[in-house]
Amino acid sequence: MSYTVKQTIEKEAVEMRAVYAATLCELAREDKRICVLDADLVGSSGVKPFFKEFPDRAIDCGIQENNMIGTAAGLSAAGMIPFAHSFGPFASRRCVDQIFISCCYPKLNVRILGTDPGVTAAYNGGTHMPFEDMGTLMSIPGITLVEPTDSVQLEWLIRELQTAYGVFYIRMQRKLAVGVFEKGSDFELGKIARLREGTDVCLVASGIMVGEALKAADSLRAQGISAAVLNAFTWKPMDAQTLCEYAGKCGCVVTAENHNVVGGLGSAVASALSAGAPVPVEMVGIYDTFGEVGTEAYLRERFDLTAAAIERAAKKAIARK
Repeated sequence: MSYTVKQTIEKEAVEMRAVYAATLCELAREDKRICVLDADLVGSSGVKPFFKEFPDRAIDCGIQENNMIGTAAGLSAAGMIPFAHSFGPFASRRCVDQIFISCCYPKLNVRILGTDPGVTAAYNGGTHMPFEDMGTLMSIPGITLVEPTDSVQLEWLIRELQTAYGVFYIRMQRKLAVGVFEKGSDFELGKIARLREGTDVCLVASGIMVGEALKAADSLRAQGISAAVLNAFTWKPMDAQTLCEYAGKCGCVVTAENHNVVGGLGSAVASALSAGAPVPVEMVGIYDTFGEVGTEAYLRERFDLTAAAIERAAKKAIARK
């Protein structure tokens, strides 16, 4: 891995869906195996350019997500590399049986994108607000679960998935993300990215919570508290080795996720640490409830998905050491 964290953390200028589509188009010009499937969300997912340039490798399956995953499995069995998209709840919980039986059980090569994770679903409300998508798929053998942090990590991931083999679920923001990494950064699936070193508490974050964790670390440093920050962008398989290393160094851990802590990042981290380095773990995330309608800013405050919440959890974890 070779990555650089930006000095200034702010909103990016290009939407995640635009980077997703542009990267796929570039790869598809060289690799005729790459194809795209969508469930009547071609405009929302940003893949109109792919549909226009590669009409023979683009399928709008309509509002039939289960059928879309089955079709993706069939294309994989025929040697293609399918990327199948829908909103997070419909790409995950609506399709569990097809992902399990049609994709993972026969060990096929499928990429499933679930967009608008957690509170980023905003005005689409509770029915479209996946706080459970990663947890729903976590127990399926052999699946890899990834949540890219920004467009740089997303572009790297899509390029990586051209040659990687297996079933992947990608939890992706559609619109503007907070830019954390410098362009050209390189990562490794299944390995945590180390963003800050620290000795008093370790903050483990994913997705929209990475920027919040970095803000919390700055605030804690001003108070004399040294916080390490890790980006666990791969939820499964979890990088237990790095987690245990930092748990040993810091003595306590805080997880931060835009997802239900039940079956989510907090659960995955706690499980890994219980076996190798049991330390106090505090979890910032959704506490077993449903979403609601609102702006993303309102929902972040409503569900305590903020730097302030991470800071409070860090102090509580330190007190438990």
